[in-house]
Amino acid sequence: MKTPVHVTFSLVLLLSIAGIATAQTTGSGGPQESAPNILIITVDNVGYGDLRPFNEASPIHTPNLDLLARQGALLTDFYTASPTCTASRAALLTGRIPQRNKLSEQLVGLAGNYGVGLPHSEVILPQVVKNSPHGYATAAFGKWNIGFAPGSRPTERGFDEFLGIASGNADHFTHVYAGRKDLYHNTKAINREGEYSTDLFANAAISFIEDKTDEGQPWMVYLPFDAPHHPGDRNVAPDEPNTWKAPDHAFAPYGLSPEVTDPKQRFNAVVTAIDLAIGRLMKRLDALGIADNTFVFFYSDNGAFYPYLDIQSNAPFSGAGVTLWEGGIRVPAIVRWPGRIAANSRIGTRLWSPDLFVAAASLADAPLPEDRFIDGKDPLPVLTGETVHSPHAALYFRYQQYAALIWGEYKILREKPSEPWKLFHLREDPSESLDLAETRPELVKKLEEPYRLTEAEIESYLEREKNTLP
Repeated sequence: MKTPVHVTFSLVLLLSIAGIATAQTTGSGGPQESAPNILIITVDNVGYGDLRPFNEASPIHTPNLDLLARQGALLTDFYTASPTCTASRAALLTGRIPQRNKLSEQLVGLAGNYGVGLPHSEVILPQVVKNSPHGYATAAFGKWNIGFAPGSRPTERGFDEFLGIASGNADHFTHVYAGRKDLYHNTKAINREGEYSTDLFANAAISFIEDKTDEGQPWMVYLPFDAPHHPGDRNVAPDEPNTWKAPDHAFAPYGLSPEVTDPKQRFNAVVTAIDLAIGRLMKRLDALGIADNTFVFFYSDNGAFYPYLDIQSNAPFSGAGVTLWEGGIRVPAIVRWPGRIAANSRIGTRLWSPDLFVAAASLADAPLPEDRFIDGKDPLPVLTGETVHSPHAALYFRYQQYAALIWGEYKILREKPSEPWKLFHLREDPSESLDLAETRPELVKKLEEPYRLTEAEIESYLEREKNTLP
């Protein structure tokens, strides 16, 4: 019996609609192609000159980060909003500079790390992503360092899962901070002594990603490694030397024994351990078929602390972490999103860490908070090549007694309020070696005005928020 033409046409139409719906749901890159996964990786105190994609002379083996850079884009003008660990993390998670989110200093000691830290009135990244219509799962694995009092812990602030340390510089193998175990799963203290923190955090991320991918749920993972920052002296066992610590396999690419004592060689192995962990994670994204549908952003929370000891490098920049010289705030950053961000490209447009808050919201189709000032701007048009123009007219920085403002190709900087401004042309003089202040006083005055106005605007907004935010 011959099937009527109108029935055949109806069947074809229904199958076509079903096929379109399936493609929109699954896609060639894995589940929920219309809702990209989001992976934000930070490392702790890696300098611009420590990584080969930014400094060909670097002796550190990072084949996986090299590959990530070839697959995506190098951001040559990316800034962290603060040159210290705690404040830089809070700026990323809130999209707000330290002067607005009120966490502008480093949390230290048990009282600091286990205190409230970031005010509970601040809305952080997973809380925003949770408002997505796509039903994102969220997790954090690594260094928290923005307060761990009840109400301040990751799973109480929007993350579905957390495995990591509350403090800033616990021992990488014992996870001890000031004589106490500092490792937590969600809000429960756990003991995983002997497991290297870099691998512990990467493995937890891989497990979470596998589970959510199997469930067909899009995810956002925040992976803040606590390395290569070395442990504080009070966190290392009595009579044990405080050296850069890496697993044995990280020394193999250098042909070195794990017993080597040279601090530079040991530091190199710590960075290589991070690279190997990131490599395993990237390979897992490939194996799960979701690499093409995952936005990956990698950067350092601030500049290297030890360029003066020839252990680390911020080349070609001056200064170090906890300063506002370029070496403290201009950090290595790599982004990959296949098919959307051009492979093997370089982006020289000025962006900074609070922009990731807005990028994640945009990727997740989630609304931004409307009751507060957000310093981040959407970087996706720059990253995807729609424009070469920065969403920021100027970048304002303040840390302790340091102050700086970047506008166009120029930067004013001072180390103390009592000192005159220095002036540098960043494009011609990225090392900030030639102070132009005396020869261009009119330009100093021109940049000083937006700095002053920004400070006044911050105070105005803080007063308004004090009366409106919970």
